[in-house]
Order: sequence, then structure tokens, then C-alpha cells
Amino acid sequence: MSWSIVAERGHYEVYANGTFLFTADTKREAMEELEEWESKLTA
Repeated sequence: MSWSIVAERGHYEVYANGTFLFTADTKREAMEELEEWESKLTA
């Protein structure tokens, strides 16, 4: 799966294969949320 984190107007948007998943206030928060998503997908 291809993930991307895009800085957008003061927040970050996270996409998987081009599909929007969620927003985060900081890049660190985006990375942490993404790790949670990945762990749920592989569980």
C-alpha cells in the first residue's frame, strides 16, 4: 500500500493509494496515526 502525507493549510492530510484517510495537526501526529492504521491492517 502506498501512503502519503501532504502539508495542507496548516495541517497534514494522509492518503492511502490516493484515497484520503484522515487529517492531523502535526506531521508527528500523522505518523503516529498512520502507524496505528498499519497495525490494525496487519493484525
